[in-house]
Amino acid sequence: MSDLDIYRHQGFATPMGLGQAPAVLIIDFVHGFTDPDHFGGGNIGPAIERTVELLALARARGWPVAHTRVVYADDGSDGGPFALKVPALLTLTETSPLSQIVPELTPVAGEAVFRKQHASAFFGTGLAPWMASRRVDTVLVAGCTTSGCVRASVIDASAHGLRPIVVTDCVGDRALGPHEANLFDMGQKYADLMDLDALREAVSRNAAPG
Repeated sequence: MSDLDIYRHQGFATPMGLGQAPAVLIIDFVHGFTDPDHFGGGNIGPAIERTVELLALARARGWPVAHTRVVYADDGSDGGPFALKVPALLTLTETSPLSQIVPELTPVAGEAVFRKQHASAFFGTGLAPWMASRRVDTVLVAGCTTSGCVRASVIDASAHGLRPIVVTDCVGDRALGPHEANLFDMGQKYADLMDLDALREAVSRNAAPG
């Protein structure tokens, strides 16, 4: 019995589908995660390119859009165990070039930017009430890294009663092994997986009216 057969036999991976009120969450697509000498590499660059298209779709449909950045105090005083494990994260300060959103995804008026110090976009931020105030029921997730901040945010989105949909070609990781393994696991337990073309098709069928 294959790994996939085990999950199927036990009833995992039931599709949740698109709800009626989607929002797009773009996690940590900042300069530091495009550069292999810092935190980037792997398929993060191509994921950013596809997210440009996802963002255009969201803007055309009028969906709420939220971006995140990892931002620490200049003196590192708000660093916790995450920064103890990866001390270089403390270089991501408010004004550091590494912590700035890549220009092709620059937020426009009406799009929220949440600063975070932990993996999840929901932990210690105002993201959950921001989504609740907009009656969001589905979160279309893009960003990096798949195995870290994307996964943590997907799990927390589910815990907040939201339907996470990972847009698979809009998420990336510095290494493809963790990327693929975590997509598989999220798809079995916490999220639907859908590439951008499939999302467009679903939208065209009015599965998620904007």
